[in-house]
This record gives sequence, C-alpha cells and structure tokens, in this order.
Amino acid sequence: MKKLISVIVAGLVMGLVAFSQAQAKEDVLIGISKIVAHPALDALEQGVQDGVKERFPQARFDLQNANGEMSTAASIAQKFKAENVDLAVGIATPTAQALVNTIKDRPVLFCAVTDPEGAGLVASVEKGEKGVTGTSDMTPVKEQILLLNQIKPLKKLGHVYSSSEANAVALAEIARQVCKDLDIEFVETTVTNSAEVKQAVQTIASRVDGIYLSNDNTIFSALSAVTQVAMRHNIPIMSADPSSAETNDVLAAWGFDYYKMGRVTGRLAADILEGADPVDIPTVYMTEPGDVDLLINLDVAQKLGLTIPKEILDTANKVIENGQLTVR
Repeated sequence: MKKLISVIVAGLVMGLVAFSQAQAKEDVLIGISKIVAHPALDALEQGVQDGVKERFPQARFDLQNANGEMSTAASIAQKFKAENVDLAVGIATPTAQALVNTIKDRPVLFCAVTDPEGAGLVASVEKGEKGVTGTSDMTPVKEQILLLNQIKPLKKLGHVYSSSEANAVALAEIARQVCKDLDIEFVETTVTNSAEVKQAVQTIASRVDGIYLSNDNTIFSALSAVTQVAMRHNIPIMSADPSSAETNDVLAAWGFDYYKMGRVTGRLAADILEGADPVDIPTVYMTEPGDVDLLINLDVAQKLGLTIPKEILDTANKVIENGQLTVR
C-alpha cells in the first residue's frame, strides 16, 4: 500500500512539473515595436498578436510605438533587451534595424519591410540570418502607376517620400525608373518627418497630374494633409496602402491586407518559439490573390470628374460610394 501511494505521489509530481513546463512555454513575452501609429501598422500589430495567440494563447505582448523617432526605436530595442523578451518583432524598416542591431541572443522578426537586403537585415532573401527573418511588403510599383495612368493619363507624376526610410528610398528608385520607361516626368520631393509632408506636397501639387504614394510610414502618418492638398489642386492619388485610404480622399489604393501580413508574421514567430531556426526561413512574401486589396473611391472620382474604367472597377474588392465602404 505504501509503495502504491509513493507511485501515485510521484506521478502527481511529474504531472505538475509537466504542467508547469507547458505553462512556462505558453507564457512567452513578445516585444513588438512599430515605427509610428497609422491604420496599416496598427493592423499589422494586431495581426502579429493574433497569429502568435493561435498557438500561444497565454502570450504576453509589450507594444511600443517609436512615433517616427529613430532614437526612440533604439530605446525600445534596449528596453526589449533588458526585459529578455522571448522574441522581438520590428514593424517597418527602422524599428527592425534597431532591434537587429541591439538584440543578438534572441530571435528578431522584421515585419512589412520592403527591401530586407537593402536594409541590411539579411544578406539574402533566400534564407534567414542567425536569429533574424521576417516578412516583406514589396509593392507592385509599376502596376500601381499603370493603373493610375489608365484612369487619368499622366504626363507628370508627383511622388513624396521620406528620405530617412530605406524602404521609401528603394521604392522611389523603382518608381523613378518606371516613369522613365513609361515616358512620364517624375516630380519628386522628400521629407524627414511627418510635420514636413504638407509643405512638401504643396511644392509639387501645381506641377503634376497625379500623386503616387508608396509604402512609406512617414507619409501615411500624415495622409490627411496629402489628400487635402491634392483635392485642392484637383489631382488624384494612387496609394499602396488600402487601409489608410478607407478614411481619406484617395482615388485608388492597391496593396496588401496588412492584418493578414501581421498574422503571417505572428505564425512565423510561433514556429520559431516552437523550435524552428530563423536561419532556415527565407523572407516571406505575400503572393496569394486574397492577400492584396484594390480600393476604388467613387466619391473622390466624382469630385475630380474622373470615370473609373469598368474593367478596373470590376476587379476592385473594396469600393467607397456615397460615403459607404463595400467589401466584395
């Protein structure tokens, strides 16, 4: 009898130990740093959390916003390092760079980084680095400009971007080449922070037929200022961010569903927390048709006196008309 009781007690102890270990595994701390708050990055942040919670429902998150300041992004990285987070996620290029430069002994994921190689996060998108991998939001620049050109033929295309965001600089180079190939004059201006955006757009608005906005968090954080100036000059905007376009006077927006991208990043984080090695994980690109949204704002088109070709309207999965957003 005494032996039986000993066996039962030993079993209970082993069960408690296993339960505690399982709890410890699930009770992970994830640090998420985003460069600035706007609808697309907020959607990414939520998606990352939801993706992790699918397999780690007890996960805790330290959510930080650098408010567009590189020094703040660096301070957040130091904070995560001091907290010994189990994994850190950098939403957008500057925050990802700050995390990779600071945290060397824990996994770091970049999220929605346009050019991970150019940003120095990985040597090649074909594989990860030690402790580093993530998702890219390389956007279809040529197709976006062609779409705007189809709605309103362009002789001069305006582009405003942040000279301090590596992704924005890389996309500006692509847009410049696309315009050259299409024989469209490229009229560009740069900013270093969101407070400069309105003035920058004003300097080019009277000289262009339309404005193109790439993946640029500094610009999107001041999108209302861009649309105010554009509408005053009766020129359309083509944006790479459908999320922000839902609440601003943007004619067309073609880009990723950022919540889905965040969720994919969160699932990637869960894989790594369960033992996957980031070195073995190449940069993840969103390639499914359902990962991309095309938004057309018929109210803006009417204000600008433009007609949206039926073939474009038929392919849009988000349409704004009479102030109402319809998701098809």
